[in-house]
Amino acid sequence: MAKKTVADIPVGELKGKRVFVRCDFNVPLDDKQNITSDKRIQAALPTIQYLIDKGAKLVLASHLGRPKGEVKAEFSLAPVQKKLSELLGKPVAMAPDCIGAEVNKLVSGLKDGEVLLLENLRFHKEETKNDPEFAKQLASLAEIYVSDAFGTVHRAHASTEGIAHDLPAYAGFLIEKELKFLGEALTDPKRPFVAIIGGAKVSGKLEVLKSLLGKVDKLIVGGGMAYTFFKARGTKVGNSLVEPDLIKDAKEILKTAIDKDVPFLLPLDHVVADKFAEDASVQVVPRTTIPDGWQGMDIGPDSVKKFGNAIKDAKTIVWNGPMGVFEMDKFAVGTIAIAKAVAEATENGAVSIIGGGDSASAVKKAGVADKMSHISTGGGASLEFLEGKVLPGIACLLDK
Repeated sequence: MAKKTVADIPVGELKGKRVFVRCDFNVPLDDKQNITSDKRIQAALPTIQYLIDKGAKLVLASHLGRPKGEVKAEFSLAPVQKKLSELLGKPVAMAPDCIGAEVNKLVSGLKDGEVLLLENLRFHKEETKNDPEFAKQLASLAEIYVSDAFGTVHRAHASTEGIAHDLPAYAGFLIEKELKFLGEALTDPKRPFVAIIGGAKVSGKLEVLKSLLGKVDKLIVGGGMAYTFFKARGTKVGNSLVEPDLIKDAKEILKTAIDKDVPFLLPLDHVVADKFAEDASVQVVPRTTIPDGWQGMDIGPDSVKKFGNAIKDAKTIVWNGPMGVFEMDKFAVGTIAIAKAVAEATENGAVSIIGGGDSASAVKKAGVADKMSHISTGGGASLEFLEGKVLPGIACLLDK
């Protein structure tokens, strides 16, 4: 899936050109509209700075939150404008909208190397509906389109797919990096290749499990989703989270693992609680003895050891989803231990790819984020990539 990037645009063709860059500035804000993590803005800087240095006129666009087609002050990109100006060390102008006469005027007034940030794309319902007319209005603002918002490429929206019908479309450096790490993990992984899949439910990870079973040397499954597999094996799980309608699928996945001779590692023991709360009573029990009325909240010490041994010798590791309810410190022990095991394997030469979302939060909580080879900026997009799905926001970009 080799796509043309901004670096493939002849330098002379960038100077003085209007370039529409789709960024992912969907940053977390506190109740005073302060950005609590600028990680996503930082991730876009290499592409933005490259285009500034080449003398392009930048039109940046993003969504923030879910305003559902209505103008809502709490979803304004104004805090992003302020932070971006600070990080770039130069003023970034802010448009009052993303289309319309005022926006056209601001864009036409841009000088080489100047930056204009459009207001939230999702203030218009046409954005998520991929309305062709809205996409054309966005496209009319520029001569070149650059996609650098990996977290949105699994959605066919006006600014992620529709706009590419009217402009030459290139990948930014962030998307190039995502495709390199995720693509190589699936097509040419260094072996042994170990996947760690966790999180609350099987339902969101069913297809990725099926896909990975044909590629990995070992598959580790933890988190709430493990209990549907235990139930499929006839094991009592107490009050643990189970998706009854997916038990049949879980049985088929377990059978596929046996047929393909892929070790399918489930927890050996569990940290269980008498209620879903930080102040719950807790005990550690073997995998087959969860008492009635108790629920699994984390993997136990024997599981940590078993999973750690499987990770230790890996040369490629893909991790998506925590091993327990890691948001509560009492039940974060297993997830943090696995994060540290992945970090250690990375230091010993493994390529580690963390699949965004909760997994990214988990490695940060464990204090080992800087030791991972790659932390994806798109949880949903990375999952769909691992499933082997066509991502509309990638498919629309020019092929090398």
